[in-house]
Amino acid sequence: MGEAIEKVLMFTLIPVFAVIIGGTISSYRQPSPGLRVIIQHFAAGVVFSAVALQILPELVLKLTIFPLIFGFSLGVAFMICAGQLIEKLIGDESEVGGASSLGLALASGTDLFIDGLLLGISFGVGQKQGIIITIALTIELLLLGLSVASSMLRDHAGRSKVIAIITLLGFCVVLGSTIGGLLLQGLSGAALVSVLAFATSAFLYLVTEELLVEAHKGPDTRLATSMFFAGFLLMMVIETSVAK
Repeated sequence: MGEAIEKVLMFTLIPVFAVIIGGTISSYRQPSPGLRVIIQHFAAGVVFSAVALQILPELVLKLTIFPLIFGFSLGVAFMICAGQLIEKLIGDESEVGGASSLGLALASGTDLFIDGLLLGISFGVGQKQGIIITIALTIELLLLGLSVASSMLRDHAGRSKVIAIITLLGFCVVLGSTIGGLLLQGLSGAALVSVLAFATSAFLYLVTEELLVEAHKGPDTRLATSMFFAGFLLMMVIETSVAK
């Protein structure tokens, strides 16, 4: 069990460094709105493809309906409740005229924790699945670092403070992946299906309700739209290469 968790943590450091690098880059040179939209579409395609290729096949092969429905529904309910709570925190801050940095940090920390949880779960399924999810999350978290840093700088936060907060948020991924890796140790049958279904719905929520929603707030071009499919295709190519 110790060696398995060490392997999960070793791979976890890759997306953790990605979010820190993204935040640091954005602190010195913020990406244009058009470039941000392109990256968001690409990241959404990558994450969506990773889920479709690695997690969904495992659920289909298990063929246990009720645990699948329970886990999937629980994941959706959890993400919706977490989103509403974060929106309320951000709204309350705005009402009193304060900065929304706390709400933004909470939202990002929640996302990063869930990403880490899914990463740990994916390695519990298999090493190939874990590697593919690691690649997808690295791209996603690089974008997240860029976006969070840009938002905090617009909120008049200092550069050193932004980099420090981004670094601290990166450890949410480590916490999530550790819990996810431990969670799947020894699980089988209905319990395994429920956890995988929970991970699937949480991942899909992050793509459809966060990445794509944010992407459509910027300039929507044909190039940006095509990048979603480019990201999806990239993961298909990687999956094909790994499978050979």
